[in-house]
Amino acid sequence: MAKDFNDARTALLSAFEQTRHATEALSAPLSAEDQCVQTMPDVSPTKWHRAHTTWFWETFLLGPNQPDYRPFNDRFCYLFNSYYEQVGERHPRPERGFLTRPSCDEIGAYRRHVDAAVADFLASASDAALSHTTGIIELGIAHEQQHQELLVTDIKHVLSRHPFAPAAYAAPAVPPRGIAPAAFVDFEGGLNEIGHAGSGFAFDNEGPRHRIWLDPFGLADHPVTNREYAEFICEGGYETATLWLSDGWARIQQDGRRAPLYWREADGEWFEFTLHGAVPLDPDAPVCHLDFYEANAFAEWTGYRLPTEAEWEHAAVRAGLEGRFLQPGVSAQPAGVGGEGLRQMFGGVWEWTRSDYAPYPGFRAPEGVVGEYNGKFMCGQYVLRGGSCATPEGHVRSSYRNFFPPHAQWQFSGLRLARDV
Repeated sequence: MAKDFNDARTALLSAFEQTRHATEALSAPLSAEDQCVQTMPDVSPTKWHRAHTTWFWETFLLGPNQPDYRPFNDRFCYLFNSYYEQVGERHPRPERGFLTRPSCDEIGAYRRHVDAAVADFLASASDAALSHTTGIIELGIAHEQQHQELLVTDIKHVLSRHPFAPAAYAAPAVPPRGIAPAAFVDFEGGLNEIGHAGSGFAFDNEGPRHRIWLDPFGLADHPVTNREYAEFICEGGYETATLWLSDGWARIQQDGRRAPLYWREADGEWFEFTLHGAVPLDPDAPVCHLDFYEANAFAEWTGYRLPTEAEWEHAAVRAGLEGRFLQPGVSAQPAGVGGEGLRQMFGGVWEWTRSDYAPYPGFRAPEGVVGEYNGKFMCGQYVLRGGSCATPEGHVRSSYRNFFPPHAQWQFSGLRLARDV
């Protein structure tokens, strides 16, 4: 038994250190000026992500479980609390870009202070204390991985507003690949189960596992590509009101939108802003940075539809977890993948589903502050599945439920078509 706990300590410490190092590796190429900017309310500055993830460890692990721990700075709880009402008041989210202080250097010192305290806790905690806190440690690691994805997604939006389209990271070495037109893989349907099952970490919103009836359906064997979406634009997709949900049509009229978020047209050719600057649009890569309305309008234009999250999960169980995921220091950029059968179910782009983000039957948010993590957002949002090229490897599962409001564009979000059979 002692050996089991020693192995658990070693594994938790290793996972913690790797996660913390990955956050810093993603931040390292960015200047102090880059790390301070907030270009819209949904975007948070890089240095805020670095500090908030540190505050999470301090607030939920060290404070309650390390009696002699002293916070690095008592004011940081106000500055870096995100949305936890039970913890206390917090700085307004749309004003995170106003926080020129603390400096990036001070946030670095904050991270080192907390890293040392967590390492000390993992080394000195009793077996009972380690068993009691394993869940919050695993949650803290998953939480920081989520913020690594947000960090990358947010800095892309920040740098997209610069007139010279600067690069954040090195260009990925991805050879161009042709990809065949989409074909459908059909499924019989019937009574099935979805939701997390078995051992291993999962977020509370992934359960309980439950039965669900599926009518026969088909899924496209790969996500919609830039080439396919460009045809939608060329054939007047953004000018055809009958393709759009009412709220979506109103929004694109208000915004004057005629293409995905980071597409730019010059001399009759499409370019795309990426994390390594502006590049010619790759026609075979999955289209990304679509909001739900754009994804739904495209599906309507094709005569097909978006999948439900239950259909997506049922199909994904067979697909394996291989995909193009985030690697620190390298640009996150989706790319086409050849092969047969269901491709790019994981990595590449998050895939919009037609499912509202709602609790599964029997769901109850955990008691205490961590109960605010997912449950209170189960209204007015849609589920996305699969992860993206900005998602850390090992972070997602077939049962993983991401969620955003229908107007969210700045995520690496695309779509896969579905059909009734």
